[in-house]
Formats: sequence, C-alpha cells, structure tokens
Amino acid sequence: MKVLVLYDYPPSPAGLATQGDLLYKGLKEMGVDVHAVNYESAQEKEWYYRWFAPDVTIGVGYWGYTPHLVLHPQRFGITAIPWLVADGYVANYRETLATLPLILVTSSWVKEVYMRDGLPGDNIEVLPVGIDTDAFHPRDKNDPKIKTVRESLGIDDDQIMILTVGGDAASKGAQEVMQALAINDRKAPDWKYVCKVWPQARTDQQNLADMHLATNLGIEKNVVFATSRISRNFMPWLIAACDIYAAPSRLEGFGMIQIEANACEKPVIGIKAMGMLDTCVHGKNALLAEVAQQVLLRETILGRESGYDNAKRHVFKKPRIVDYRASVHDISNYLMELMTDPALRQRLGREGRKRAVERFDYRVVARRFVEIVSERLGIS
Repeated sequence: MKVLVLYDYPPSPAGLATQGDLLYKGLKEMGVDVHAVNYESAQEKEWYYRWFAPDVTIGVGYWGYTPHLVLHPQRFGITAIPWLVADGYVANYRETLATLPLILVTSSWVKEVYMRDGLPGDNIEVLPVGIDTDAFHPRDKNDPKIKTVRESLGIDDDQIMILTVGGDAASKGAQEVMQALAINDRKAPDWKYVCKVWPQARTDQQNLADMHLATNLGIEKNVVFATSRISRNFMPWLIAACDIYAAPSRLEGFGMIQIEANACEKPVIGIKAMGMLDTCVHGKNALLAEVAQQVLLRETILGRESGYDNAKRHVFKKPRIVDYRASVHDISNYLMELMTDPALRQRLGREGRKRAVERFDYRVVARRFVEIVSERLGIS
C-alpha cells in the first residue's frame, strides 16, 4: 500500500496538523510506503502523484478543504480519502463527498453531523485521532521539569492545578468551569485554574471577556491565562503538571487533549455529548457533565469556505445545534469530588491511561487505517 498523507505539513502545534503527523508516523513505523505533503501545495502534491503514484491519499481537515483533499487528487486519477472533523453546515460539497468510496471521520458524532447534512453515511467510517502515549505518560510531580512548569505559572506545590487548553478557552468550556470554581471557592482546597490559549487576535478578545468574567466572579487571583506560543514538545510537561484537566467543550468532534491528559494519568472533566461520548466513559476515565443548553441556529451565511463565490444566505428547515453548554452545577460537584479525593483522581487517571494506550495510541490508529482501507477498498 502506497499512501500520501495531506495535512498541515511541516506540522504546526495545531490539532489537525498533529492528527495528520501522527498518522504519517504510525504508517511509517508499520513499514507502509508513505509520504507527507502540505494539503495546499498543489505543485508538490502533483510531483508526488507523478513519481510516487500513491494508491490513496488521506487528507486531514474539514469538509471546506474538499478542493484540496478530494478534488485535486481526483484530477490525477488518485483515490482520495478525506479524514474529516465537523465544522459548520456541509453545503455544496455534499454530492462530491457522497460519491466517494470512503470517508473517515473522527467520532460517531461527526458521522451523525454529516448524515444530518445530507450524506448517506454508508461510505463513512469512524477513525479516532491517534496520540503519542510515549510522550504523554505519567511523570513524577517532583521532576524538576514539572516543578518548573508549575513555578512559571505561579502555582505552589500544595495547590490543586486545574488546566484547560485550546485555541481559546471559552470554546473548551472555561467559562462554565470558572462559574463552577466560583461556587466552590470558599469550601474547596487551595487551587489555581490555568487557561492555556493560542496567541491570536480572536483569542486576545476572548481572553479579555474571560478575564472580565473571572473578575466579576471574584476569582481573578486564582485564574491564570497563559498566552505564549509553545511547541508539542512542551505539551506533555504542561499536562503532566496539572492535577485535573477540565474541558467540558462547547463543540468537540473528538477531544485530543482530553485523551492526552488521560495518557498522563490525569482525570478529565468533560461534557456528556459529541465526540467525548466516544472517548470518555463517565466514572471510569472522566466525569461528564450533563448538557444544560443547546445553542440553535436558524440561518447562516455561506461563503467561499463553502464553495460559493458570493455570500449566500441559507435558512434551515429545522434549527441546527451549533454549540453546547455543560451544566455548571455538575462541573462544580465533579470538581469538588476530584479536588478533595486524591484516590479518585488516581483511579480515573489510571483507567484513562489504560484506555488511551489500548484505543488511541497513534500506532493503533495507523493499523486501523490500513485495515479499513483494505476492507473497504481492497488495497493492501
């Protein structure tokens, strides 16, 4: 089997780039004849098509990348397999996607979203995101590298460190976590809440709103916003430095960092919805808050990302769920349980590590990819 992997290559620290890079790494370690190329690099992709002649391309992204991940390889007679996350309403690429022999998606919920938007679903298989369980593993809290991470964030040895990581914090449920922490503040053990976000204009605006909320809640002295650029090399140490990973996300097609936290034997607080239903089991490796609110959208504007040259207004026959909000009271209760019970943190963390290694290690995912392509397309 000859495979060309299309993703944000060379990889940035972002989720989609990491997803593609770990698949590439896993296939290479298996002995598959595989190469990686940037999904937008038309000339370089064509170069590979001509001399490498891949059996398939596997492209990482969302449906809006269809021209790069599907249409471009098809122009050269290459079988294109997109590996997709969900992002908004699938507009005029439905016919293209529906006629593909195989589409991979990151969770059962993502598959449901594509079927909701008109795809038949018989060509869709779930392939979870792989993680590097060699890099993300339990570490001694007294390790100098761990102690340095905590010191740099202003966290004492005896404080409970709660962590949320994302492009911005609010989309990962940080506002709900802060409200829950405010409820618990006076009765909880000493704590600090760290929101690690990616520096960008949109994030700066969201940070201001989130910090304003922390101030209004009276917990601003216990909330830390870390906004510097970091690499994937630092992420295992950051996650290993925390005691609880809290990300009851508002929109989550998989939840890579939740699984990386589990791989570090950290308990996770999530939401009982979306991709986390594939990755987290309430009471085993995570505590999942109930959905308190569904944010509905009645209409949207479709533009170039949907394949339209001019903006087009679209009204849904039935309002679409575009966001979820986790129960603040559930989060509050689960935080108190974890903050006051080290044995519970340890039990959930150990089960999380076991599940991460068995189900989501990048080598497991690479093997599953080869199995699916062999079974569905007859390519070996």
